[in-house]
Amino acid sequence: MEKKGKNIQVGFSEPLHREDSEVQTYGCRHTNPDICKFNRMEDICAFASDDRICKNPSRAWKKKYNELNR
Repeated sequence: MEKKGKNIQVGFSEPLHREDSEVQTYGCRHTNPDICKFNRMEDICAFASDDRICKNPSRAWKKKYNELNR
Protein backbone atom coordinates (compact mmCIF):
# COMPACT_ATOMS: atom_id res chain seq x y z
CA MET A 1 0.00 0.00 0.00
CA GLU A 2 1.21 3.51 -0.75
CA LYS A 3 2.14 5.79 2.10
CA LYS A 4 -0.32 8.26 3.55
CA GLY A 5 0.06 11.75 2.18
CA LYS A 6 1.15 10.64 -1.28
CA ASN A 7 -0.07 13.10 -3.88
CA ILE A 8 -3.39 11.67 -4.93
CA GLN A 9 -5.08 14.81 -6.15
CA VAL A 10 -7.55 14.14 -8.96
CA GLY A 11 -9.02 16.79 -11.25
CA PHE A 12 -12.60 17.76 -10.38
CA SER A 13 -13.83 16.78 -13.86
CA GLU A 14 -11.70 13.66 -14.36
CA PRO A 15 -13.56 10.41 -15.11
CA LEU A 16 -15.05 8.63 -12.12
CA HIS A 17 -13.12 6.04 -10.15
CA ARG A 18 -14.95 2.91 -8.97
CA GLU A 19 -14.69 4.20 -5.37
CA ASP A 20 -16.40 7.53 -6.19
CA SER A 21 -19.97 8.14 -5.07
CA GLU A 22 -22.18 11.14 -4.34
CA VAL A 23 -20.75 11.33 -0.82
CA GLN A 24 -17.08 10.39 -1.26
CA THR A 25 -14.26 10.58 -3.79
CA TYR A 26 -11.23 8.44 -4.43
CA GLY A 27 -8.37 10.89 -3.96
CA CYS A 28 -8.83 14.60 -3.48
CA ARG A 29 -10.85 16.44 -6.11
CA HIS A 30 -10.61 19.81 -4.39
CA THR A 31 -9.18 22.49 -6.70
CA ASN A 32 -7.10 23.88 -3.82
CA PRO A 33 -6.72 21.31 -1.02
CA ASP A 34 -4.80 23.79 1.15
CA ILE A 35 -8.00 25.72 1.87
CA CYS A 36 -10.14 22.65 2.62
CA LYS A 37 -11.09 22.63 6.30
CA PHE A 38 -10.69 18.84 6.34
CA ASN A 39 -7.21 18.85 4.78
CA ARG A 40 -5.02 16.14 6.36
CA MET A 41 -7.68 15.12 8.90
CA GLU A 42 -7.18 11.44 9.72
CA ASP A 43 -9.83 9.16 8.18
CA ILE A 44 -11.66 12.06 6.50
CA CYS A 45 -9.12 13.49 4.05
CA ALA A 46 -7.77 11.36 1.19
CA PHE A 47 -4.26 12.59 1.97
CA ALA A 48 -4.48 11.25 5.54
CA SER A 49 -6.46 8.04 5.05
CA ASP A 50 -5.07 4.60 4.27
CA ASP A 51 -7.87 4.00 1.76
CA ARG A 52 -7.20 7.36 -0.03
CA ILE A 53 -10.90 8.22 0.15
CA CYS A 54 -12.13 11.76 0.78
CA LYS A 55 -15.15 11.32 3.01
CA ASN A 56 -16.20 14.96 2.92
CA PRO A 57 -15.99 16.33 -0.65
CA SER A 58 -17.22 19.80 -1.55
CA ARG A 59 -20.93 20.56 -1.81
CA ALA A 60 -20.48 20.86 -5.58
CA TRP A 61 -19.30 17.25 -5.82
CA LYS A 62 -22.77 15.64 -5.78
CA LYS A 63 -23.83 17.60 -8.86
CA LYS A 64 -20.52 16.90 -10.64
CA TYR A 65 -20.74 13.20 -9.75
CA ASN A 66 -24.20 12.99 -11.34
CA GLU A 67 -22.92 14.75 -14.48
CA LEU A 68 -19.95 12.39 -14.78
CA ASN A 69 -22.08 9.32 -14.05
CA ARG A 70 -24.28 9.77 -17.16
